[in-house]
Amino acid sequence: MSGARIDRVRARLAALGVDALLVSDLTNIRWLTGFTGSNGWVVVGRDAVALVTDGRYGDQAAKQLAASGVEASVLVGATGAETQAHLATLCAPHDRVGFEAEHVTYAQHSRWVEVFDTELWPAHGVVEAERRVKDSVEIELMARACAIADQALAEVAPHLEGLTEAQVRNRLELRMRELGATGPSYDTIVATGPVNAALPHHRPTDTVIEAGHTVIIDVGALVGGYHSDMTRTFVVGDPTPLQAELYELVLAAQQAGVAAVRAGMSVKELDGVCRGIITEHGYGDWFTHGTGHGVGLLIHEDPFVNRAGDAILQVGDVVTVEPGVYREGFGGVRVEDLVVVTEHGCRVLTATPKDSPCLPSPPTT
Repeated sequence: MSGARIDRVRARLAALGVDALLVSDLTNIRWLTGFTGSNGWVVVGRDAVALVTDGRYGDQAAKQLAASGVEASVLVGATGAETQAHLATLCAPHDRVGFEAEHVTYAQHSRWVEVFDTELWPAHGVVEAERRVKDSVEIELMARACAIADQALAEVAPHLEGLTEAQVRNRLELRMRELGATGPSYDTIVATGPVNAALPHHRPTDTVIEAGHTVIIDVGALVGGYHSDMTRTFVVGDPTPLQAELYELVLAAQQAGVAAVRAGMSVKELDGVCRGIITEHGYGDWFTHGTGHGVGLLIHEDPFVNRAGDAILQVGDVVTVEPGVYREGFGGVRVEDLVVVTEHGCRVLTATPKDSPCLPSPPTT
């Protein structure tokens, strides 16, 4: 699998007129090779691949490369200087070596200029462009992560009243681990009441969830390195007229967005579908963020779905659709699903019901 990924990157390098790529971003290294250590570089050359790491990870790197099907040598640097020397040797046969400009500091680049006897060329998004579109294995891992988050929320949501935001977060994250997740995709968002729920990325506190509150829960699981992402909004007790109105509005915008997703659509157009509905009803200035983002080995990655984006959705993109409205004194409402883009629509990976903001009944056993 990863051997094919190497070939795709080589093809992209050839089109750019670059002989080799020095990969320093650990997420890109993982996608290319399966290596999960905290220190490493990969040189993708015309005919060979090499991974350079330190003594902690030599054996691990060899095993993970073999498991991912990548034919590559592993070089271990005992010191920083030795590591840089390995990289210089690997890059020397190539006239023009690309480096990941977004992931390399000025200091690191300066050191390379001193020791490398080759032209260093700033490459932008080479691996990310290939990593963006997910294959069937990646999608299955994300589907499993979604199922775990769905199950955890189904078990915890019926019992929100009287718990603190932090207690809800802790219960969700523990249950996801019990169900097989490595952990949460991110610090689970639990936001309740007229102040906290008005903050789209509120961090859970000891605020108690009470009758009359809206509760935004944004939860995801991590499985095999891949993330899921979902948001549901609940009302404790009977919704007020404004709570019901805004929930129905956000839900309508979100469902319209999901229904509109298709390959060939611009992210700006998708954002406009959701934003247009909310704006038409007079709440456009309450919708303060983009409609979505890509998800994969990172929880936020290309393509980003917003009004300024120019990316075109491709088959295999995995993105969120998550319009929301927020205002201090009211709180907030957000509904989010994770979808896989298909030729004529999308496949929704998240399955937690969203037709009503009322707290669900406990799942039957």
